[in-house]
Amino acid sequence: MDNLNFFEAEMKSELLIADEVKSRPMIAVETAILADFQFLCYWRPRSSFEKSNKRMAENDSHSKFLAIAVEAAEKAGELIRKGFYQTKHVEHKGQVDLVTETDKACEDLIFNHLKQYFPSHQFIGEETTAACGVTELTDEPTWIVDPLDGTTNFVHGFPFVCVSIGLTIGKIPTIGVVYNPIMDELFTGIHGKGAFLNGNPIKVSSQTVLMKSLLATEAGTKRDKSTMDATTNRINSLLFKVRSLRMSGSCALNLCGIACGRLDLFYETGFGGPWDVAGGAVIVKEAGGVLFDPSGKEFDITAQRVAASNPLLKDAFIEALLQSE
Repeated sequence: MDNLNFFEAEMKSELLIADEVKSRPMIAVETAILADFQFLCYWRPRSSFEKSNKRMAENDSHSKFLAIAVEAAEKAGELIRKGFYQTKHVEHKGQVDLVTETDKACEDLIFNHLKQYFPSHQFIGEETTAACGVTELTDEPTWIVDPLDGTTNFVHGFPFVCVSIGLTIGKIPTIGVVYNPIMDELFTGIHGKGAFLNGNPIKVSSQTVLMKSLLATEAGTKRDKSTMDATTNRINSLLFKVRSLRMSGSCALNLCGIACGRLDLFYETGFGGPWDVAGGAVIVKEAGGVLFDPSGKEFDITAQRVAASNPLLKDAFIEALLQSE
């Protein structure tokens, strides 16, 4: 068919369609057009619907996990706030590692609250582990709780204390809640959904220069000479490369300090266990920060070693840490 004949055929076809449209009521025409438009806009392959539904269900469950964890943290926070201004009954877990009746009461309260809603989940707590031995982290949904991070601060009336609650799924930190009831600061994070302080979005600092950075670390609870020499030698080395150093007494709150930009760098080794980092790890990552082993290797939630910073400082920080060993 030559071009002229093809054009004539197309014109006849369009005239036939126009005649058909004219013969149909206008409402029917508009309805048909709208139906076709909606189909084109909303049609998806079955696999896309299934993936979308799965994501929606996952988002709903994660939001529920966070809401229940926040409830537990706030209830425990009330106990901490009340006990903070009273005489404490202190026990020793080590030479300088302390535990109070508030630690134990908070862990019981948190676990009982969580188990009401998630009885099939696994649970790891600082005080439970101290009493019963190490609990293995599995792929099952696992709540990891430090009922009172900063117990020494609590005993001395220094207001840098918190409840830390983390949920791992497949060993991946997924939900994080860190609540300081004395300063009334609630840090939260959901994997893939951002990090917040009292409901407001937070981000790590944008600092790029190590010498202008604020570093936090902790001296730990071991007081043998070799450990103390290694700790102080590393600090001495790092002090030549950063603006200043802070030791606040709470690993979880130090991680949150990275997340909201108050701190630029943080590292700690030899802390108690995964309960110190499970909640803060989610919050740091969701605030745009990076977590890693002080050696530069991948972060391992069970390794009792952690470093954190914004992405811009990571390489320089690792180099400084390696040189300080």
